[in-house]
Order: sequence, then C-alpha cells, then structure tokens
Amino acid sequence: MKRIATIGVYEFTAGAFLEKLTGGGVGLLLDLRQRRGVRGPEYSWANSARLQRALAAADIDYRHVKELAPTTELRHLQYREDDRQGVGKRNRIALAAEYVERYTREILDPFDLGALVAELPDDSATALFCVERDPEACHRSLVAERLHAEHGLPLTHLRPGLPRRWRGRAPD
Repeated sequence: MKRIATIGVYEFTAGAFLEKLTGGGVGLLLDLRQRRGVRGPEYSWANSARLQRALAAADIDYRHVKELAPTTELRHLQYREDDRQGVGKRNRIALAAEYVERYTREILDPFDLGALVAELPDDSATALFCVERDPEACHRSLVAERLHAEHGLPLTHLRPGLPRRWRGRAPD
C-alpha cells in the first residue's frame, strides 16, 4: 500500500534521521528543496551528495522533485514574515497565510500529483523531505495533505524523538 511520510533535517543527527526513515518503512525519499544544502557543519550530512550516499547505503531510493520546491521569491516572502514575527527558520512553527496561498496556487495546483502517485512504491513509504523540523512550518506539509486528501494516501510525520503514527483517510 502506498503511503506518505514527511521528515525534516533540524534536530536530527544523520544516524537518527536514517533510523527514523528505516523504522518508518521508507523506501523512497523525495527531496522537495530548491537548493539541496543546509548551512553549517551540524547538518552537513543533509547536503545532497552526502545524503544520497547515506540513503543508498540504507537501501533508500532518492529523487529530487524540484518542481515542488518553493521559488526563491516565495522563500523570501516567508523569511519576511519570520522576521516580522521575530522567529528564525529553525524555530518557525507555521507558514504565513500568503505563502500557503501562493505556494498552493503557483506550485502545487499546476503540478500533476496523480502522475507522481503512480510512480510511488507500493511496498514502502515515501518520505517528503525538506529542512524544517515541524511539517506545519514547511511546504512539504501542503504537498502531504494534498496527497492524503485527494489520493487517500495514509500520512505520518516523522519527527525527532517522537513516535510515528499512521493515519488513514479520515481526518484526525
């Protein structure tokens, strides 16, 4: 059965990240980042080449889906809202309403999620990946919720130190 998970970088170590993926039955990671790097040595393991090597060693496939990444303009819109609220990207807890509306209209609505779903593995979970710790603070949650609502894919959010929980088609 196809199913979706989301996962970020912040507050994970490389080992804990891979453990969370394997423990969640993830066989494919979809990288939804525009720029596939993370600043600073603490998260250098999540830079694309290193991440791909670690995933391959854990027998997890990797695919970059740049078409679902926010544009630079959208990212800057969110950064301005973060600045206005006095929060940083690493401790953001929600997306700006304008960001959600524009990401949905400009990126998500035109994207053919049906074609993506058709390519997902039936025998493992697919993780939607970006950097923010909490999915509510990241565009990956918008993609995940659309996949859940329109395609009936069970969804879980993999977070550091928290137990995983799958949910079915009905809302929580």
